[in-house]
Amino acid sequence: MAVATGTEAGEAFADYLARVRAFTQEVLRPHEAALETELCVPEAIVAEMRELGLFAITLPRDWGGLGWTMEEQVLLTMEFTQASAAYRARFSTTIGLCAQVVLDYGTEAQKQRYLPEMASGRITAAFALTEEEAGSDAGSLKTRAARAGNGYRIDGSKRYITNAPDADLFVVMARTGAPQDGHAGISVFLVERETPGVSVGAPEALMGQAGSRVAEIQFDDCRVPGDALLGGQEGNGLKIALRGINHARTHVAATAVGQAIRLIEEMVAYAKGREQFGQPIAEFQAVQTMIGESQAELSAARALTLDVARRFDAGPVPFTEIACAKLFATEMVCRVADRAVQVLGGMGYMTKHAVSRLYRDVRLLRIYEGTSQIHQLNIARRVLAEGGPIHG
Repeated sequence: MAVATGTEAGEAFADYLARVRAFTQEVLRPHEAALETELCVPEAIVAEMRELGLFAITLPRDWGGLGWTMEEQVLLTMEFTQASAAYRARFSTTIGLCAQVVLDYGTEAQKQRYLPEMASGRITAAFALTEEEAGSDAGSLKTRAARAGNGYRIDGSKRYITNAPDADLFVVMARTGAPQDGHAGISVFLVERETPGVSVGAPEALMGQAGSRVAEIQFDDCRVPGDALLGGQEGNGLKIALRGINHARTHVAATAVGQAIRLIEEMVAYAKGREQFGQPIAEFQAVQTMIGESQAELSAARALTLDVARRFDAGPVPFTEIACAKLFATEMVCRVADRAVQVLGGMGYMTKHAVSRLYRDVRLLRIYEGTSQIHQLNIARRVLAEGGPIHG
């Protein structure tokens, strides 16, 4: 069945959500098993994503986006992540980490140059922060941007960069100050792929999310003009990064919800169809307990994520609540995935079954955009500072 594509100004959100749901069920899910061998999202499907407007869901209409609120973005994410999370990965770095920092901190010229191209999907952007010694401790990054004439010379390397093999633009965190300056010495640069001195490594082999392409980036005497400095200001790189990261964390929580919906669907279908001792295993209380607990946790994560999204829309950005949602939802989906394998038994361990793929896919959610342990620490610090629980 062909799915209607294209977007129209003023389209009702419910109608757009229905079209994304149809695209997920009729295009993405039937193809997801092939991602295991193709190891990329096929360009034909990426083209459909562009036409459907998935690259545009987070940007205002003034910049070519669809103008959806964070709550609406979360609802959309819960739909399209009922297919392989690798599909989301193909456009997530563009719509979240990268587009949001350009939108909030870019100069007018930078917005004009990049945002419409991001919204259309003609530019894929990648967020280049992580290094060998810098990830959760972003203040330790070593990539250096030194002044060179009217511009900068960037030297260093980044690793684990999602979409690096496909990116046209890199949003690069680099040190412009002295190492002892810590966070205050970090700036953000918009570096186009074709800039001399930029080289991207071969895609890494991943445990899960086959089709999501991750690679290292090397900057070797990479010369960029002065207007590549995001916002035209040095030293506020971590503040800028956190804007994109908190947007992305909210989407990751929603991704965990979408993946859990799919896992429970697979669990229930198998339990109803698989018979042992003359009856479907869905009749066994042990199986019902696993399904019931999974649904309860899913419902809690969905409610928490939607509440955070509404707070995000109302402002200010609810940093601690986002951390709570990301932590709870991603831990939740891994528990649900484990139960799904248990319900399916031997079939759940076969790589040909979707549950096996999903089990491997969701494990990454507890690592990127802040590990579970980092979120636990940050939440605890806020609670201790408040002197008790946060009541919202």
